[in-house]
Amino acid sequence: MASIEECREALEQLSRNMSRSEGGVRKAAALDRSLSCWITDLDLTFSGRLRDGRIHDIISAPGAPAARAEIRLAMAGDDLVAMVGGRLNFASAWASGRVKLEAGFRDLLRLRSLL
Repeated sequence: MASIEECREALEQLSRNMSRSEGGVRKAAALDRSLSCWITDLDLTFSGRLRDGRIHDIISAPGAPAARAEIRLAMAGDDLVAMVGGRLNFASAWASGRVKLEAGFRDLLRLRSLL
């Protein structure tokens, strides 16, 4: 099971990866939205703001998300670490139910190029 520190580092690495992206991926990452990532096996939620192609102000709190973010992810810590590390494909993890993503329809369309 991934630790809290490994999950935080994975989110920070995802942020760095998005900030270096180009083209359609850069455009998709340029959203300005609240973001939450509930790590189900740790029962911990990371929250932040997706803005200017990065995740800003990442904080953590115990339990499921207290507030409803505009983009919501839920997954096990190992899956987060594996996806950011390139060992787990988001689309197949999402299709199998290992990863849950909730967002508005327009955001889902823009985010698909990130995934």
